[in-house]
Amino acid sequence: ETYQNQGVLAPGENILGAAPGGDTVNLSGTSFATPIVSGVAALLLSLQLKRGEAPDPQKVRTAILNSALPCHPTDTNDHRRCLVGRLNIPGVFTLISQGKTMSEELETVAPSGCGCETTQETQAVVAQQEQQQQNPPATVAVSAKVSQPTPPIIYQTSAMPNNSSRYVTASLAEEPAGDGLVYVLGTLGYDFGTEARRDSFKQLMPAVDIQGTQIPANPYDARQMVDYLGENLSEAKSLIWTLNLELTPIYAIEPKGPFAREVYAVLQELLSGQVQAETNEEYIERVSIPGVITGRTVRLFSGQVVPVIEPQSTRGLYGWRVNTLVSSAIEAVRTEQANADEEQMRKTLSSFLNRIYYDLRNLGQTSQDRALNFAATNAFQAATTFSEAVGAGMELDSINVQKSPFCRMDSDCWDVQLKFFDPENSRRAKKVF
Repeated sequence: ETYQNQGVLAPGENILGAAPGGDTVNLSGTSFATPIVSGVAALLLSLQLKRGEAPDPQKVRTAILNSALPCHPTDTNDHRRCLVGRLNIPGVFTLISQGKTMSEELETVAPSGCGCETTQETQAVVAQQEQQQQNPPATVAVSAKVSQPTPPIIYQTSAMPNNSSRYVTASLAEEPAGDGLVYVLGTLGYDFGTEARRDSFKQLMPAVDIQGTQIPANPYDARQMVDYLGENLSEAKSLIWTLNLELTPIYAIEPKGPFAREVYAVLQELLSGQVQAETNEEYIERVSIPGVITGRTVRLFSGQVVPVIEPQSTRGLYGWRVNTLVSSAIEAVRTEQANADEEQMRKTLSSFLNRIYYDLRNLGQTSQDRALNFAATNAFQAATTFSEAVGAGMELDSINVQKSPFCRMDSDCWDVQLKFFDPENSRRAKKVF
């Protein structure tokens, strides 16, 4: 009950902020809405100082509550989430600049947007508020120049456009921001979402013949699912494809666009490689998935909610086995670095890849993480560096990612720095590649 009379909603979706390494990122959540309200309150206190008044935080608090915009009934099914209403910056600016908080007229805060009071007077006020929201003024300063005070009820509204989709409530969970890039490493999986979807696959999948005995299909058997999707690729869209880190789903993969069918075909091939025996040449241990964060989420069969990413094409979709990748990389640089110890180089390169897979594992959302993950897939380039370092008797010490000083326009360039040290001479200077 206390929150219903003392809380407001503030913009908290797709808020631009700083990211480690000098980058920026759009995120959503109450953690980003809170500093907006704090900043507005601080600016209002400075406005009081500018007017020659003593800073009064309680007066600012009252003005914020009294000027809050009511929530639209379509914003949420639960009116309690709306609290007092939405933050109304132009309205509270007008109240503070005119030295009024309406404490005389409004002793209590009425529910907003819940439909609890449906009198003709309330309906007329809401209609008047909606009409004013459709005609915003050019700047906030215009409101400060009004010479004639308006009725108290008008102070509850604002000329600010009603963009309710950018407001989040304090009781809602944080959701991922859309339009973000992702390049992440992991393993593939699939989920059904509901029992009905699982049972539909069980009915459609053919029975399995084991030593002359017909066994009903098992949708959870990845080998049976791979065979079924190989003959019925259109059914791949009915699954929830997931990308897993250590058996934990972190993304739901939902191909879209003109190349969606090709992406589903690649996913089926990658899953087929994962179910092979480790001694098989087609065995796949890791996959890389590029995509775009949609801002949507999906609920898995277990109840876990994961964000959805959309691969735009098959570009960047790779699958590999660590040992095979290391062997191919060593073979590619053998002619250039004949003096490098192949066994030591294999050990160092494998350590580099495993460190990224486990110690430096990430969600692939920031520019630094995407650069690091790409370095793991581009082992041929790393092999040249390792062959030179191993040939000098050095071993890998650390991996860092820094903003590249050389970058073409409209590009996001990062350098993956590999630092090597001499295990036999600690006084020898480290070398960075």
